[in-house]
Amino acid sequence: MPIATVNPATGQTLRTFDALDADGIERRLDEAARTAVSYRRTTFAERSALLNRAADLLEAEGEDIARTMTVEMGKPLAAARAEAAKCVKAMRWYAAHAEGLLADEHPADSDVRDAGASAVRVRYRPLGVVLAVMPWNFPLWQVVRFAAPALMAGNVGLLKHSSNVPQTALYLGELFERAGFPRGCFQTLLIGSGPVEGILRDPRVAAATLTGSEPAGRAVASVAGDEVKKTVLELGGSDPFIVMPSADIARAAKTAVTARVQNNGQSCIAAKRFIVHTDVYEEFARLFTEGMRALTVGDPMHESTDVGPLATESGRADVEELVDDAVRHGATVLCGGRRPPEHPDGWFYEPTVLADVTPGMRIDLEETFGPVATLYRVGSLDEAVERANHTPFGLSSNVWTRDDADLERFVHDLEAGGIFVNGMTASHPALPFGGVKRSGYGRELSGHGIREFCNITTVWQAADPA
Repeated sequence: MPIATVNPATGQTLRTFDALDADGIERRLDEAARTAVSYRRTTFAERSALLNRAADLLEAEGEDIARTMTVEMGKPLAAARAEAAKCVKAMRWYAAHAEGLLADEHPADSDVRDAGASAVRVRYRPLGVVLAVMPWNFPLWQVVRFAAPALMAGNVGLLKHSSNVPQTALYLGELFERAGFPRGCFQTLLIGSGPVEGILRDPRVAAATLTGSEPAGRAVASVAGDEVKKTVLELGGSDPFIVMPSADIARAAKTAVTARVQNNGQSCIAAKRFIVHTDVYEEFARLFTEGMRALTVGDPMHESTDVGPLATESGRADVEELVDDAVRHGATVLCGGRRPPEHPDGWFYEPTVLADVTPGMRIDLEETFGPVATLYRVGSLDEAVERANHTPFGLSSNVWTRDDADLERFVHDLEAGGIFVNGMTASHPALPFGGVKRSGYGRELSGHGIREFCNITTVWQAADPA
């Protein structure tokens, strides 16, 4: 895949970039390793000041980088602005809270006295150089939610971004340097996927984090495992959106539309499988389909656009294959299911609702990365739980109910890293984010996220002899 900005709304290649050669990669690795030695000695106050300056720069430049993201991967401009603002929020949150999150822990004297210690503390120390392999769908946010905690913990970062968002990738590398971070503290590597294994195997790289597809996660985890290096993986999702009879159906249906088509449907935490109790199925299906059909598809630079193009031509082809396979096996198209004829250029696809989805259809088990929803009718809470867990993924989930007993059952039995009740899944700096099963392992954000790339060190001091 060439390293290039290709406008998904038109299919036109706007800029191309040369990939780093072996010498260029070596220089950046060497610089990162040397910087890691000195940067780990900086104080939390120094790091906080630097990260706040980066947040100030990003806030001032939010409109420009939002337009860059929209041009590179097609998200509506309003969503791109919101993404930039969310990054500013996360930077400031970690700048304010990192020191407390990584403060020394002191076990109670009574717990360690029998170990012959006069004092014991647990310290969180940086690992060093961390490689981040990041995707195109949230090209700013995915990076910042790694970079902010990693830098505040005293690590340095190497970014291998997706090849279709090179301008956003370069902006990120420059942002932290312009904010005053030491040279080499956070560097963008303009490379394809080929050199990643060699970089990850390099002894100067301590750990890696990846957000992306399951195959990419398997590849990185395999190499890191062979090298005995820590990884955090956030992979795909096929999140359930469960609607029970006690729910506010009108509000659930309205939220469901946003939950499905956020980021043009290209979000791991977008609701994808809508599991609706038979008592309210017809009403929900009608309102949901009406809402999906009413969305405006068009140029993502226009303020009135709800759904822009898919980011890549191959991504649209993948969505089309899943929908066509489902229809061939008996699924019913309630709306959409085609390329919009009014947008012949670019990689657009209509917001789509499929009913009568059954096991054996690819779309029943594979993640759909586009504005396509699948509807399921269930007759009981037990069936809803079974259907929700009938997926290899376990990233997040949405539950709509006002029945406390139902809610407790879902909280107890749903296999997911998050359960959002009467609302849609969202990420926040203060809350851990990640999944189970093939959605990956480890956590980002919150205190859990900042500690992922720390050496958790026990410091034991012997008691004086009596």
